[in-house]
Amino acid sequence: TIMLDQSLIGKTYPKIIFLVEKQRLKFFAKATQQSDPLYFDEDFAKSNGHPTILAPITFLTTVGYEQEKPYKYLQDLGVPIGNILHAKQEYTYYEPIYAGDKLQMESKIGKIYEKKEGTLDFVSFISNYKNQKNLLVAESVSTVVIRNK
Repeated sequence: TIMLDQSLIGKTYPKIIFLVEKQRLKFFAKATQQSDPLYFDEDFAKSNGHPTILAPITFLTTVGYEQEKPYKYLQDLGVPIGNILHAKQEYTYYEPIYAGDKLQMESKIGKIYEKKEGTLDFVSFISNYKNQKNLLVAESVSTVVIRNK
């Protein structure tokens, strides 16, 4: 049985600085089968009032992998990676994210709770994203479930 250390709630992790590159956005849009030209056609994006192409909604998922140990919070909690399932991913957007933006991602362990008499534990990992103007552009909450018995 894994006992999750509740004192780690709120633990923060090193900031990630990430440049949103145009080619990477286009590649991501193609890989995720986006059809909206706002994600890969700069002329179309500009003709629709944007400075350049937009980042697809789930693009922020890739930012977390720009570090040596993207699952360090699970290591800190003593959770073997084989015991987890990804339960939910939520995004809240406040501002559009564009090619050329320089994002800062700051993350922390959010909630830790159990269900089914402790056979399942849930951990949420919260990330805030600010752009080069220090504007909060988005928040994400990634929730994993841990099999405990």
